[in-house]
Amino acid sequence: MRLLQYNNDGDFSLTEFSEGDILKKYAILSHRWGAEEVTFKDLTDGTSKGKAGYGKIQFCGEQARRDGLQYFWVDTCCIDKSNAVEYQHAINSMFRWYRNATKCYVYLPDVSQPSSVLADNSNESWESFRKSEWFRRGWTLQELIAPASVDFFSREGVLLGNKASLEQDICETTRIPATALRGSALSDFSVAERMSWTECRETTYKEDKAYSLLGIFDVYMPLIYGEGKDRALRRLREEIDKASRGFKREDFSVSFSLSDVSDVEHFVARKIELVEIHKALGGDGSRRVVVLHGLGGIGKTQLAAAYAKRHKDSYSAIFWLNIKDEDSLNQSFVKVAKHISRQHSSALPSGNLDTNENLDEIVDMVKAWLSLPHNTRWLLIYDNYDNPKLPGKTDPMAINVRKFLPESYQGSIIITTRSSEVRIGHLIQIRKLGDVRDSLKLLSTVSRREGLATALNTTFNLGLLFEHQAEIATARIMFSKALRGYEQVFGPDHTTSKTLRDKLYALDHMLENKAPVETEEQAEDVPAGSASSVDRPPL
Repeated sequence: MRLLQYNNDGDFSLTEFSEGDILKKYAILSHRWGAEEVTFKDLTDGTSKGKAGYGKIQFCGEQARRDGLQYFWVDTCCIDKSNAVEYQHAINSMFRWYRNATKCYVYLPDVSQPSSVLADNSNESWESFRKSEWFRRGWTLQELIAPASVDFFSREGVLLGNKASLEQDICETTRIPATALRGSALSDFSVAERMSWTECRETTYKEDKAYSLLGIFDVYMPLIYGEGKDRALRRLREEIDKASRGFKREDFSVSFSLSDVSDVEHFVARKIELVEIHKALGGDGSRRVVVLHGLGGIGKTQLAAAYAKRHKDSYSAIFWLNIKDEDSLNQSFVKVAKHISRQHSSALPSGNLDTNENLDEIVDMVKAWLSLPHNTRWLLIYDNYDNPKLPGKTDPMAINVRKFLPESYQGSIIITTRSSEVRIGHLIQIRKLGDVRDSLKLLSTVSRREGLATALNTTFNLGLLFEHQAEIATARIMFSKALRGYEQVFGPDHTTSKTLRDKLYALDHMLENKAPVETEEQAEDVPAGSASSVDRPPL
């Protein structure tokens, strides 16, 4: 949320507060949009003073200062409407922002009252107040009900009264019960009664007839302009029905699948890292990020997949995104959108997901769904983030992962990357397996020789103390198989697991010195091309 404040030079500046911050006391403006409103771009470009709407910003700021408030909010310029995700988040948060305001100022350009209302109580003035277009607009309904303190001002900036002093006129004009204006819980009023409050109100966009009621019914849903009023109202009804049954985490649940992840069956060990990830991502649903960085092939993807499988019951949804390049990432978002749509059709209509012409829109829709309040228990895994956009990096293909993160400060995120310069959240460096036994288990797993690791461990633990030549011969044959499996998996020149390789060769060398001449039957168990003393690299 961005708030305005006066600078020392009399101009305005914007201050941004994250969802996790405790906001200062602020005033908020309620008004009808005109033809020349000051936008976020106008304010940041310094071109706002030439527009007619600048006067409303000045009015709100000056009134806030008179009320002892440093910060104030005006919807036209405090929201970047060119950012689809930010706009959706703002609409879903609007009721809360008005409710939390210390003061709400209603500016009525169609009501003229040059002098104090106490000095001029003419029927003509109050008739223009009752007929003000402000009472006919859809979005102003929540702006009337949500704030505790609402002051009404004429076109000249003269105070007409407040929500309490003008209660009778407001109730007669809007047909809203006085108890609703005084702050009674909206759940005390039936759905039908609350719907009736908006019957005579109009919105510029047809869909806003539904979207403007999200706060009135305390529900949240993505905005899909172009779906039409009827479909938007139908989705609103569905969300109201779910809310009336009581919120359940299953409302956002999506079935678990790692079908897009390969080689997860080869994961072993990494118990320390699994515990660290779980600890770093634990919390109350607010945003948590873990970055797994290390050499290629070190096991980052397998570690992330293993964590997801182990803790899948802790999350309402887990999604896997391939971020090796922007095309792959966009296609991953399409798959995620389809997955969500199959189980939450009202959230993401499937009809918009079958074309590559609106990829940006699909990405924004998924991010908006993940940003919905209460939808805080999801896990996103961004895999293969190996070409990050970094300061000073000129590669046009580099990706800025922050562009693809949900706007709201909620949910859990794991990022895997080869780069140690990705500075987001909690960093965990994935190193080579430190325990030889873990390396042996990995070798046994990828070579599909289940007894290999056990045999090798036993040999190490016995200190190579074989009393019988037959045992030595059998052990050597097994080690020949182990070396052959090692080289098939890692290659003869592989250096990542040099410690394991050297131990295997040393052990084979020692066994060779003790072993008797092999029988033909024993020799047949070691096919040509396997590791032996003649083709073994020097230690």
